[in-house]
Amino acid sequence: MAEKLPMLALSPTMEQGIIVKWTKNEGDNVNEGDVLCEVETDKAVMEYSTTLDGTLLKIIKPEGDGASVGETIAIIGESGEDIASLIAETQSEGEAVSAAPATASEPTTATTAAPAAVATPPAAPTGKVKSSPMARKLAKKNNIDITRVSGTGPNGRIVVADIEAAVNQGIQSIASAPGQTLSAPELDEVVIPVSMQRKVIAERLAESKYSSPHFYLKITSAVDKIIAARHDLNKAQGHKISFNAFMMKFVAQCLKRHPMINASWMEASIVQHGRIDIGLAVALEDGLITPIVRNCESKGILQIDSELKALIKKAFDKKLQPQDYLNSTFCISNLGSFGIDDFTAIINPPNAAILAIGKVTKTPVVGPNDEIDIQSLMKMTLSCDHRVIDGAQGANFMNDLKNCLEFPVQSLL
Repeated sequence: MAEKLPMLALSPTMEQGIIVKWTKNEGDNVNEGDVLCEVETDKAVMEYSTTLDGTLLKIIKPEGDGASVGETIAIIGESGEDIASLIAETQSEGEAVSAAPATASEPTTATTAAPAAVATPPAAPTGKVKSSPMARKLAKKNNIDITRVSGTGPNGRIVVADIEAAVNQGIQSIASAPGQTLSAPELDEVVIPVSMQRKVIAERLAESKYSSPHFYLKITSAVDKIIAARHDLNKAQGHKISFNAFMMKFVAQCLKRHPMINASWMEASIVQHGRIDIGLAVALEDGLITPIVRNCESKGILQIDSELKALIKKAFDKKLQPQDYLNSTFCISNLGSFGIDDFTAIINPPNAAILAIGKVTKTPVVGPNDEIDIQSLMKMTLSCDHRVIDGAQGANFMNDLKNCLEFPVQSLL
């Protein structure tokens, strides 16, 4: 008997998913555990495995379409089975399905080859081009002018298959076409749909900002010895070690001595964590994510660096799993590489604090005997949840971190 296949919650915070790619076609036999499609959640692109056996009779949600958790994305049953009533049910639920009769042999937009893309430049667009987030990302990656592509999705929406067809035909950006000179484009008002990831970020940070009483502690530290140590380690290892790996290690050592900074507010209690799991804020195209290096207190800089690089790669590939980014005990946000001197960061729940790191700047410093010395200085700001951390506790942590960075042997004491 045919059954509707619902969108599942593939991550703890997922409310909606976007179908990135169907790995099965209508008419294919599927078994429990088979991967049917790839779904973009609020955090990553994840595989959707079916819990049903049978034939994929109908794809309800084509590539590029979104579906809320519980919403029907496909119908599975026995080959040749009449599923008209099930399709009617999905239509009554407000889902976008094809009006054509549904049979196992009938192709859908998502499973047919995309028609040839328009090869001649169109007139200047007068509104926003309808396209899926993954299609826009793929177009940008391949330098494709998305306004020159015909959409085969619902209501002419451009989907991944359309961009892939344009790539095969070699349609490049108008700006890169030889012999063409374009005047500066006029500024248009653009309405950008909020991605699931951006929506979750907004909700969590707004909740943090307005429910956690933030206060901020700023300090400046000389990091010449850390820079020298990193230079020597890079030379010895034959590759670059991330500065963030050094910071995570020294922060972990200080958190061991200041456990209240490594804590969480639980309404009826405060939990001082028995582990130091540090998340690093990573900027993606459509938002932030904080991959976590676990148990930093018991790992060396090289191991932290290796794990951190692997996590960052997974983040950019949208392959992070929930265990890679959930339940940190402390977070670091570093905008130094973006040229930012200093800034304040919003606490990432359930953490009680986050450390914001600015760029390293060579600065003249007046010594104890009025001599002038050039030092590499870095500004840091600790955002604290006042429900958990008092001013003196935060200040002691920051001074300890400063001493560790200026006198690295301090972290061994």
